[in-house]
Amino acid sequence: MIEVRDLQKTYRRGQESVVACDVAELRLAPGEQVALMGSSGSGKSTLLHILSGLLLPDRGHVRVGEVDVTRLGERARDRFRASHIGYIFQTFNLLQGFSALENVRLGAFFAGRKHAKGVAEGLLERMGLGERMHHDPRELSVGQQQRVAVARALINKPELLLADEPLGNQDPETGGKVLDLMLEIAQEMESTVIMVTHDPLSAEHMQRRIDLHSISAEALGAGRPA
Repeated sequence: MIEVRDLQKTYRRGQESVVACDVAELRLAPGEQVALMGSSGSGKSTLLHILSGLLLPDRGHVRVGEVDVTRLGERARDRFRASHIGYIFQTFNLLQGFSALENVRLGAFFAGRKHAKGVAEGLLERMGLGERMHHDPRELSVGQQQRVAVARALINKPELLLADEPLGNQDPETGGKVLDLMLEIAQEMESTVIMVTHDPLSAEHMQRRIDLHSISAEALGAGRPA
């Protein structure tokens, strides 16, 4: 179960307080696959950063399974994220100088799993990169780099898989196939999936769509602190 309650993150812009993310309540069942939608600047990426523990909210709670991520210290959040959360970044964040296989294996290494070569190879094979797994990211197309990033996010069989516009650089046909494969593997792993997307066609692949504004405190009529 993924549960978010009374979540808010604000930033200061001069004398003004700007609300970057505001979620009154969100619950996802184990294994559920959800498309998170909303206009630019609505806080979708900020919410993913908070869900992963990369960013702490000003108030509120995020529970992943039995763990309240917002109550963990920085090191504990890092350890929890490495072992329980997979994250597919818009910019991939692949390490140059490391092969595709090594980039995927690093995801397992940071979670304390030093013998995951076979799993990494299997994921890259399923992603259609069997003949490219020993290539540096600079030798791969943008679409191939995205598939490496997907494999890395899945290497530890995450309880929660977060994807921030993961298919933005794929052509529609290839992107749809990669998305279906990602969701198929996540289902096998019983991972809950939250994918940020602006694309209605990508959202159709998910079990449920959520508009970020519909779960905000403002939309639900909840009060905000002055």
